[in-house]
Amino acid sequence: MVHDSIEIVGARANNLKNISLNIPKKKITIFTGVSGSGKSSIVFETIAQEAGRQLNETFSKFIQGFLPKYGHPDVDAIENLSLAIIVDQKRIGGNSRSTLGTITDINPLLRLLFSRIGQPHIGPSQYFSFNDPNGMCKICEGIGRTVTLDLEKALDKEKSLNEGAILLPGFTPGTWQWKIYASTGFFDCDKKIKDYSPEEYHKLVYHQPEKIKSAIVDGMNTTYAGLVERFIRQHIKTEYEKSEASQKKIAPFTTEMQCPDCGGKRYNENTLASKIMGYSIADLTAMQVDELLGLIRKIEDANVQPIIKNLTERLHDLIQIGLDYVSLDRETSTLSGGESQRVKMVKHLTSSLTDVMYIFDEPSIGLHPRDVHRLNELLIKLRDKGNTVIVVEHDPDVIRVADHIVDVGPHAGVSGGRIMFEGVYGDLLKSKTLTGEYMGRSLPIKSKPRTSSDFYETKKSTLHNLKNISLRVPKGIFTVVTGVAGSGKSTLVNGVFAKEYPEAIIIDQSAVSANLRSNPATYTGIMDQIRKLFAEENKVSAGLFSYNSEGACEGCKGRGYIETDLSFMDSVETICEECGGKRFKQEVLAYQYNGRSIVDVLAMTIAEAVDFFSQKEIKNKLKHIVDVGLHYMTLGQPLDTLSGGECQRLKLAKELSKKGNIYIMDEPTTGLHMSDITGILAIIDRLVEKGNTVIVIEHNLDVIRNADWIVDVGVEGGSKGGQILFEGPPGELKECQESITANYL
Repeated sequence: MVHDSIEIVGARANNLKNISLNIPKKKITIFTGVSGSGKSSIVFETIAQEAGRQLNETFSKFIQGFLPKYGHPDVDAIENLSLAIIVDQKRIGGNSRSTLGTITDINPLLRLLFSRIGQPHIGPSQYFSFNDPNGMCKICEGIGRTVTLDLEKALDKEKSLNEGAILLPGFTPGTWQWKIYASTGFFDCDKKIKDYSPEEYHKLVYHQPEKIKSAIVDGMNTTYAGLVERFIRQHIKTEYEKSEASQKKIAPFTTEMQCPDCGGKRYNENTLASKIMGYSIADLTAMQVDELLGLIRKIEDANVQPIIKNLTERLHDLIQIGLDYVSLDRETSTLSGGESQRVKMVKHLTSSLTDVMYIFDEPSIGLHPRDVHRLNELLIKLRDKGNTVIVVEHDPDVIRVADHIVDVGPHAGVSGGRIMFEGVYGDLLKSKTLTGEYMGRSLPIKSKPRTSSDFYETKKSTLHNLKNISLRVPKGIFTVVTGVAGSGKSTLVNGVFAKEYPEAIIIDQSAVSANLRSNPATYTGIMDQIRKLFAEENKVSAGLFSYNSEGACEGCKGRGYIETDLSFMDSVETICEECGGKRFKQEVLAYQYNGRSIVDVLAMTIAEAVDFFSQKEIKNKLKHIVDVGLHYMTLGQPLDTLSGGECQRLKLAKELSKKGNIYIMDEPTTGLHMSDITGILAIIDRLVEKGNTVIVIEHNLDVIRNADWIVDVGVEGGSKGGQILFEGPPGELKECQESITANYL
């Protein structure tokens, strides 16, 4: 019997309507459909979950204790699964010791190269690691930055010591810490700091520790140190001060600066002295990937050719996937969701595993239309190695390369969860599904853009790859910032503009307070009003209508399920018998408002709740959620089940009622079906009509065509980017010869 397809029978996760489905193996299958239709429920919560669970079961119970836990998906059967590798959009994150070079394993190869042919020869490869005591700069301990006292905030130079010139907590005149400075006899305590001689100022601020006779306790020796030295020793270099409360107290007085010793390079002098072709390891990791590849190829030493071969392959893969503009010293926490996903892809390209199931979650996110073909080549390459490739995607250019398409719908939430179409691309276009109808459509370029003669303008900046440019944003209209990935759009908007205009409301894709106990009703703040309505109607305490408070079922403490810890085996979650998963005490269910219990209300979709409540404030907040296309969510849905795009739209709903503001949105079309884009544009229009300024970073061509004003950043990514190529209405962009975006409009 040939197992040439993955067979799913009776899948019911979330909103799936008991569906059965065959997915061809060793092909590219793309799942399409509106946001919330059930694509992720099939791909991630059914297929990927079962593949992960079965893989984990092959390990001993002891090892399973250290692995992620997967429950049984709600499905009758899944046959012919392969090992699943999931490449999602979760940002790689990591701390300041994690860089692109460390995560892609290119740094270890460079370290090996330097330990073999670096001159002068200094020792084994770990001597070239900024995470090893032998290689790191001793001052910043391999971070490249140091935290120090911000003297502007710590000292009021208009005052004397007696008047309280030292503004740090615990230094009020008369306190013990203040006396350490005031009683030394070094200073005239009535002299204003601004009148100190350079020597006096140095003694007060920078003096290195020295033993002196204490003027506070007679005859006792004490150590005197300048303010900066004392502050660093007390608050930065000790574990004793690491509590959150104390860190919060001192945070306003600190500033982060480039390490004065290594100049931000992270390594010690010894390591930096060893060079190849005149370059140290820090010089190489600071280069753009494409430049570095050119340099590595010039190394002809026969002894290191295997290392060179490995290095060139990995660097070439980064370039192939459109990350030619990044450098290896880029911290992983600064990579966007799309960049993170592409870095993860590179790790799998070099793998020689075959017959694997690769699962991608909207891999086109963060990609300019110009770069989508690179992504497609990659998907094809993975398939041609003999793997099954499964993709959840909205981008028509990616959908085109599918061997097989599954369209889920027809709509979102309760109205979704059915298979609307299965087949090839040509047949999808002829199908009457929402996806089929929208595939060939595109919106026209806005013929009458709004105008504004008043601008917000930033100072000129050279942050990251910016070429000393400033951003001008017209007030009260809709501006879209475009450009290829890595051109500097986010740096310009989030790194420069948002810092200079802190009043701007930033709506990004990071998770909303995502825990099991928060839901749309608590997030928007209407839950308090709902509890009040129930309490007044039934003449009881409002706390009864909260499963985090006195209304919680005693059996499960308001969680809805009981978790049984089976030591080294998977812990088992079972629905609480006392409340049947409803999370509330039995007595609470007897209280009603307009004929519904609190459990009934939390199970309503947002669209149903709009009709149910008559209170203006509740209605308005719910309407905003409907406006952003999340009408299908229920009031009680846990927020940790939302996708990145849904999180962003929920934040948008919360901010919609504010007026006269600047809004910054980072790729708001993420996770949106083509049919929903007009909805997002309508929201943006409403915000602008209310007198707000809206700035959107976006690659979606329909959004770009509908802007009032476009700022195009380029020309390319990385060092070839950071310039403003065009600013003006969308109709004029086509005249800009250099603009890559112009070619695609």
